[in-house]
Amino acid sequence: MSQSTRHPPPSPVLSQVGLLTPPHLDNGVTKPAKRKRLPKMAPLGLEHNTTRLHRLPRDCQELFEAGERQSGLFQIQPQGSPPFLVNCKMTSDGGWTVIQRRQDGSVDFNRPWEAYKTGFGDPQGEFWLGLEKMHSITGDRGSRLVVQLKDWEGNAESLQFPVHLGGEDTAYSLQLTEPVASELGATTITPSGLSLPFSTWDQDHDLRGDLNCAKSLSGGWWFGTCGHSNLNGQYFRSIPRQRQQRKKGIFWKTWRGRYYPLQATTMLIQPTEAVAAS
Repeated sequence: MSQSTRHPPPSPVLSQVGLLTPPHLDNGVTKPAKRKRLPKMAPLGLEHNTTRLHRLPRDCQELFEAGERQSGLFQIQPQGSPPFLVNCKMTSDGGWTVIQRRQDGSVDFNRPWEAYKTGFGDPQGEFWLGLEKMHSITGDRGSRLVVQLKDWEGNAESLQFPVHLGGEDTAYSLQLTEPVASELGATTITPSGLSLPFSTWDQDHDLRGDLNCAKSLSGGWWFGTCGHSNLNGQYFRSIPRQRQQRKKGIFWKTWRGRYYPLQATTMLIQPTEAVAAS
């Protein structure tokens, strides 16, 4: 594959690399790594940007539509939700909510279900926004999910998917809402309507009946059958020699391969349908 070039995300071109059709199966179960005590999400009192709206915005896109063009930290309040702090990325395609970032290994992502539900980390550094917060932003609306990947050679890739994120009653299932073309040479086409529940080591919802993917790998993710992607895996500052160790890392199989631990990732989401008036 030729080197990818850097380009400002999110790209308007839809691309699909089989996030929802994991074809690779892994064997072997390892014990989860010990969890460290790490900082929780930054408090709502943290200084944040202001908005021209006369109430808290429902999401970053509403901020953009109100005229905000500066990226940064904002308090938002989706319908039916208490206010919370988010990192908004303002682009030519509108306002995007950053929901995940990996960049230096400063935050342990091998956490239980409740942590992935509520969120952890620092929104200005490494963090996971929280599945319940993500769902409160998207609700029953369709959304666009952008995944930004970076390897250790300075190459970058940005992927975009039309998705729907379910609530806790569906284990926050992620569903691709329409088939999209792949720019990375994926050999499988993801069927429209396929839905993957979220899994952690203490709540196993993956598609493997013989294996707990979160225990075998690391972190919480929409695992499917374990082998296709995991952006919440263990962070490696240098690539391990042993394949058994590398498989626990941050990977996206159809870009740099199953056993290449990535250097950095960012995930962003944007509702594509207007919220109903309250």
